Amino acid sequence: MLARTVSTLLCWTWNSCNSGQSVYSASKAGLVGFSRSLAKEVARKKIRVNVVAPGFIHTEMTAHLDEDELKAAIPLGRFGEPQEVAQAVVFLLESPYVTGSTLIVDGGLQLQT
Repeated sequence: MLARTVSTLLCWTWNSCNSGQSVYSASKAGLVGFSRSLAKEVARKKIRVNVVAPGFIHTEMTAHLDEDELKAAIPLGRFGEPQEVAQAVVFLLESPYVTGSTLIVDGGLQLQT
């Protein structure tokens, strides 16, 4: 029997405690904490819970951003593509021994904080 999977998608952009973003940062931390706690609660029922935390991805949401300026802070030097986030989701769905994890898909952006 295949294990059931609950995947939580968390949109996560780079901000290292920027002024005016305390509510945004708290909500991100709350989703990660909630997902980890839920993973503990439901693991015995063979349900897995994970978070995907993408950085700057080419979408309508990022179309208005100054990509040239922002990609200078990304070690891989570019915005990600939706397919790359989808590949991360597939990895988690196909990994039956991964639960309670946050998979960061941001080209190394979190390394800059």
